[in-house]
Amino acid sequence: MPFFQSVYAKLRRHPKRIVFPDGNDPRVIRAARLFHDRGLGVGILIGKRAEITEIAAANEVSLERIGIVDPETSSEMPRFLKLAGTLERYRGMSEGNLKNSISVPNYFAAMMLQHGLVDGLVGGVGAYSGSLFRPLIQLIKPLAHATVVSSAMVVEVPRLEFGDEGVLFFADCGVVPEPTVPQLASIGVQTGLLARQVFGHRPRIAFLSFSTHGSSSHPAASKMAAAAAQARELALQISGTAGLDDLMEIDGELQADTAIVPAIARIKEENKPPSLVAGRANVLIFPDLNAGNIAAKLVHHLSGAKVYGQIILGLTRPAAELSRGTLSEDIVSVAAIIGLQAVEYRKLYPLSDEQFGAQK
Repeated sequence: MPFFQSVYAKLRRHPKRIVFPDGNDPRVIRAARLFHDRGLGVGILIGKRAEITEIAAANEVSLERIGIVDPETSSEMPRFLKLAGTLERYRGMSEGNLKNSISVPNYFAAMMLQHGLVDGLVGGVGAYSGSLFRPLIQLIKPLAHATVVSSAMVVEVPRLEFGDEGVLFFADCGVVPEPTVPQLASIGVQTGLLARQVFGHRPRIAFLSFSTHGSSSHPAASKMAAAAAQARELALQISGTAGLDDLMEIDGELQADTAIVPAIARIKEENKPPSLVAGRANVLIFPDLNAGNIAAKLVHHLSGAKVYGQIILGLTRPAAELSRGTLSEDIVSVAAIIGLQAVEYRKLYPLSDEQFGAQK
């Protein structure tokens, strides 16, 4: 079954509520329509009802069974003002200024997500990078075991022998410029948890370098080996808490070809203990943002791969920040991944109710 057909099939069994803060964008309106029509759940658009209705009509998109929420007139605004006022960032701010801040669609959508009114958030198509990320990290609680908030991309390449029938996860491609060893370990495990749910089995995570298992003693290579070791320790801790056996396979440092090409892995790993990752990796962890971002863009443009993301990692709620050039079909695909991520979020990211925030 093609990758996204399998994602859709899983999500149809547990439809979710996804909020789209760019509610007045025709691409997003169409995506919300498709999300519902494919039985994936309910799309909720943030913006002024009259404006959204006019844009939908001009683009011949029905708004039936699609939610529309205007922050300025929402009945939730008084509650959100009270909740936001308890946060250190907003403490002491006048009610008028606080309302102006929370009325911004990205902030209002983040409040909806944090306080259980929706299951996931997908935005960013109508704004510059960072304008959605900021409210997410300000208003959504971080995971207790995540040392950093980062991101991952889903990459679907034409050649099915790579990854899981052509599907791989790349991280971090959009957030952390120069991650430390603990941050790399966290990025690897968070991406692995997402991949585990999407694939439905143990992911195979490779920490990438220009070196394979000590072929270079350069500190940059040693850093990736250390990150892989820390990631294995972190994965064991989480698997015990979540009651999951064999959470993920982790190896590194590995060169990129050793990670994804079985024949090359056999040559370079000939005299080493067997690896369940080398030659079969479906999650690739890059040493820094330069490497991850460049790799994702080159794979996309040179091989015709489809690239979806950024999926935000390290928060207690599932969310994604998209590129401004994202098309409606891609928005639906990412929304489906976020919805699927929400299905078992508590199981994969075990936390107390207090850490998860109020549910409704």
